[in-house]
Amino acid sequence: MFRVYSKEEIVALQQSNANKYRTLSPWKLSPWKLLLAQVLVTALSVVFWSFFGEPVGVSLYTQSAFLGGLISALPSALFLTRLEMAKKSQGLNPGSFLAALVSGEFIKIAATLMLFVGIAYLVPGVLWVPLLVTYLLALKCVWLAWLLR
Repeated sequence: MFRVYSKEEIVALQQSNANKYRTLSPWKLSPWKLLLAQVLVTALSVVFWSFFGEPVGVSLYTQSAFLGGLISALPSALFLTRLEMAKKSQGLNPGSFLAALVSGEFIKIAATLMLFVGIAYLVPGVLWVPLLVTYLLALKCVWLAWLLR
């Protein structure tokens, strides 16, 4: 038999063994803060890539790095918006939240693919190294949360 715990019992269990049920970090890192971290990593990467190219400053390197960060941050923002809309709905149950999670992930994957294909076809002379490096750095901001645990 399985025992169903009430919310109060679960909170009491979590508090009795706090090390086992820690949050992602001491600052209670929210998904929106992770999105902000992606934007900040993108900005730092754009500054780094601004030293390459002629003239130093805004160049195709910085534009490509910005697009890489955009490909990472924009789909994440769409995913988080989908989850926030699901949380605010009246009939939220585990099944509907799971459906929102899956549909949000589908939106995120579709938007990422569309942005990659759109940039490949519509941006002439895009530099793929700064774009992909910035994309991967911004994408791995979630790992930063695990390191700050």
